[in-house]
Amino acid sequence: MKKLDVKKELRQFYQVSAKEVVQVEVPTFKFLMVDGEGDPSTSQEYAQAVEALFSVSYTTKFMVKKGPQELDYSVMPLEGLWWADDMSAFVANDREKWKWTMMIMQPHFVANEVIEAAIIEVRRKKQLPGIDRLRLEEFAEGRCAQVLHVGPFSEEGPTIDRLHSFIGARSSLTGKHHEVYLSDIRRADPQKWKTIIRQPMQ
Repeated sequence: MKKLDVKKELRQFYQVSAKEVVQVEVPTFKFLMVDGEGDPSTSQEYAQAVEALFSVSYTTKFMVKKGPQELDYSVMPLEGLWWADDMSAFVANDREKWKWTMMIMQPHFVANEVIEAAIIEVRRKKQLPGIDRLRLEEFAEGRCAQVLHVGPFSEEGPTIDRLHSFIGARSSLTGKHHEVYLSDIRRADPQKWKTIIRQPMQ
């Protein structure tokens, strides 16, 4: 059985250095997505979204593995787009006003029909509250700057400042703040959490 490491194939987008901010051109990828708002650390809606995303992503992986392709691959990491109607909510850390799209990239070789079948299967077996908010969508960010943050989310400020300064010296910010969560925060030491911070630029 063939096994693919999609993160390794897409290393420029998923294996990022903390040493320097880099500019990348992010192509169109296919994502399972769920939208919501509120404090991610306390919101039931957020927890339900993440549960639905991982359940469908793993069900899809096993369907592909058992299918005619006989192809195994690692499920991609959780990602999040973050914004607020009034961006001062971020400066003030007013998490109840935060808006988000949580998402997991689906490899290009996985047919949409398989993902849709996985959604039906998870809905039938698990009846998860977040499943009906799930959608499959293509997402293109284009020109971005990115850098790796190592440590807890609460200490991202200086890393984000570096990223924004890099962009400010060359262009201007556009789009939504994007984070890629490379660590399992349930098991890893918060000081070792690895998060890619990505920001689209003009």
